[in-house]
Amino acid sequence: MEEPSDHPNPQVLTVLEALKQASHHLQTNPTLNSDNSNSSAIKALLELETESNSLLSSDPHLSALSHHLSSLKNLVHTLQKSRGHSLTGFLTRRASTHSISRVAESIESEIQAWIDRERIENLTRALRELADDDEVVKLLTQFENRVSQGFNHELQDLVLKSKVFSLLESVLCNPNCSKKIREHSGFTVSALIRFNKDVFVGQVLMGRTVQALIAMGSCPSLTVLWSLIKSIKSPLVDEIESNGEIPKIINFFSSQDVDIRIAAVDCALEIGYYGRKEAIEAMLKEGVIEKLLELQRSEMGGLLIELGWFKEEEESKKSFEGVEIEGIRKSRDSREKRFLERHPFASIVARFAVQLEVGEGLRQREKRAFKLEILSRVRETCSCDAEAATILAEVLWGSSP
Repeated sequence: MEEPSDHPNPQVLTVLEALKQASHHLQTNPTLNSDNSNSSAIKALLELETESNSLLSSDPHLSALSHHLSSLKNLVHTLQKSRGHSLTGFLTRRASTHSISRVAESIESEIQAWIDRERIENLTRALRELADDDEVVKLLTQFENRVSQGFNHELQDLVLKSKVFSLLESVLCNPNCSKKIREHSGFTVSALIRFNKDVFVGQVLMGRTVQALIAMGSCPSLTVLWSLIKSIKSPLVDEIESNGEIPKIINFFSSQDVDIRIAAVDCALEIGYYGRKEAIEAMLKEGVIEKLLELQRSEMGGLLIELGWFKEEEESKKSFEGVEIEGIRKSRDSREKRFLERHPFASIVARFAVQLEVGEGLRQREKRAFKLEILSRVRETCSCDAEAATILAEVLWGSSP
């Protein structure tokens, strides 16, 4: 007996994609059109059933699909014979259309399972061989998009059996791999965490993913790190702190690449929100407040509190003219968002302080103590009394966007 090919026939995939699209449409439109012998979806499926017999018979994984297509053909034949106005015909049509919808759902499920299996096999092979960067990136993107569609038991079983996560981590930690592949591997790891946090978080915490992302030190790798912190929260921040990675993150504040600076600050803000006492102390020890002040003074910095004063005056005028307060607030939020897009480091010291104050990692007394320390460091760092007064006011009152 001939062994199935390691590389699936592209014609099979083309036929299956067409079958999947038609079966998806058929689930919501299972009836026959009175003007035609079949609906367009049923026509497509039956035509493909005839065309695909020889293609599907060569793959044992598609035997169930062949069975479902044969069942569909029989159901359509029954539905065609039940035309008329008798009660029996009406009941037969209702039962047949319901069965057609269920069979179409089974067809789509079987096709998706086959596509998932083939693409994961192709991905694991490509990650081991690393022969073609563009092909690997294409397969990683396909896989990331698939797991981003939401949880699926069958897909999770395939991922676990094929050890995809271990391969991704191996590539991510391999300095000999191209940067493009490593960055895409990082985004795929992040997608797997969102796919099922309970299963994959442990592998991130026990593995070398975080160290590899920080060592790479690119904007995409730090964006992945930011995403992982948001997903895993305090446990990941604990690992980052215990492995001594916080100083490296703070050092990125001084990068020549502005995108890296922005991504590093985003990571620091999330660490501030989820971090426990030790993580916050580590950031303060590295001069996080002083470095944030430097960024706030830059061209991409600024003060949100000044923007707020202007808009408070404007709001008070408009409110007397009968304009709804809710609409004013939405307008204010929209302006602040646009301002922060152009000035990502605006009021960054106060925003960092707010993250600590509203975050999940600190006790109340720790929050009060750190706020006092931030105020003290601002006073020490600012050479101008006016600047110090403005920043202290933002920290005290909270200038969070």
